[in-house]
Formats: sequence, C-alpha cells, structure tokens
Amino acid sequence: MEKIVFITGANKGIGFGIAKHLGLSGWKIILGARHQERAEKAIEVLKRLDIDVLGWVNIELRDFNGIEQAAKEIQEKYSGLTLLVNNAGIPGDMSVDSEHTELSDIKETLDVNFTGTFLLTKALMPLLASNNGRIVNVTVPSEISPYWHPLAYVTSKAAQNAMMGVMAMEFQQNNTPLEIFSVHPGPTTTDLNGNMSLPGFHDIETIGQKMAELINDCKRHQGEFIELYPIVEE
Repeated sequence: MEKIVFITGANKGIGFGIAKHLGLSGWKIILGARHQERAEKAIEVLKRLDIDVLGWVNIELRDFNGIEQAAKEIQEKYSGLTLLVNNAGIPGDMSVDSEHTELSDIKETLDVNFTGTFLLTKALMPLLASNNGRIVNVTVPSEISPYWHPLAYVTSKAAQNAMMGVMAMEFQQNNTPLEIFSVHPGPTTTDLNGNMSLPGFHDIETIGQKMAELINDCKRHQGEFIELYPIVEE
C-alpha cells in the first residue's frame, strides 16, 4: 500500500518540516494550506528535493463548510490516503493572562484548534479506516506549565488531547482499523510564537526529522501522548 499523507498547515513551520522529512523518507505528500501562493511556493521547494508531492488542498479550519469541501476533494482525488497529520493551529492572544482573555479569543482559538480539527478528522475517518490509516495530532501537554500557559491556546489543545484519548479508546473497543496518537514537539522556534528562540528551543528541521522518525518507527502508538522534547523545569 502506498504511503500518502495529508498535513494541515504544511506550507510553513512544523508542518513544512514534517512534509519535508516524511517526503524524504518515501511518503507522498498532500499539503493543506490556506493560500495558493504559499502552498505553491512550498511545493516548489519540496519538489526540488525530489519529494513526491501529489498536490495541495485549500483548507481553513475556522470555515466549517470549507472543511467539508476539502474532505470531499481529498476523498475524490486521493483515495489511498493513509495518514492525517493535524498540525495547523492558531496561538490565540498570548500577551494576556486569563483575567484579560476575551471570550472572542477563546472561541476563535477553539474553533480552529479543536472544532475544525475534529470536523476534519471525523470527515476523513471512513477513508482512513478503509486504508488501515493513522491520525497524528501535533499538540501540547494538558498539564499546565508554569513558564508558558496562554489560556485560549492551552484550553484548545487540552480539548484536542481529550478527543484523541476518546477516539483511541473507541477505535480499540469497536475494532476500528484506525490508530490515533498525539505528539508534543517541545519548544520550537516558529511563526506561532513569534520565532521565539530561547535555551532549550529546537528548530523546524530537527522537529520535522524527529516527527518523521516517529511516524516511520513501525510501532503502534494507539492513544499515546508522546513528547519529543519535554519542557525542562528551570
């Protein structure tokens, strides 16, 4: 069976790093992106590395009707899909504490990071199950870090982690031929955090390679929460 992956938010950041290193290891890549120009630029870079890019799909996770259309396009064009990587997300307002967090920020961040991700996952489940596929979420721990804990973002990822746990249990109970697990890359310098670079942070190249190694390790990780680089207490 061919190894075909759809990665959301794949035109930059961690998503691009995952696309690059899965591609270098033999996967066929479908990029999920919001902007055609950025997607095509990323595809150009990947193809120069002799990576097999099947195409890109326009997807905006806050556009619930658009998610349905994107899933339909994937089902029609890429029926051999075997892996979904839920990578795309937004940071929310990281400059405020919980007392000053606006309800609109909570809602917007949840819509993208949880609800949109859930709807996409749900829509692609039948296709992935028909191919004995996998779902991988890029997330953060639900436990609260004393060093970094923006309410909207942490809340949205805690919901995503709960989704993973429930789905994994149901897949096992119902003998569904699907596997789902979550990965915390650890502190990484990306656009999402304003390209923050502090001691203990890693770059996109390192994380992309580690993610590809994990996905390719031929082990079963049903329901696991895996930390590539755990946050180290000071």
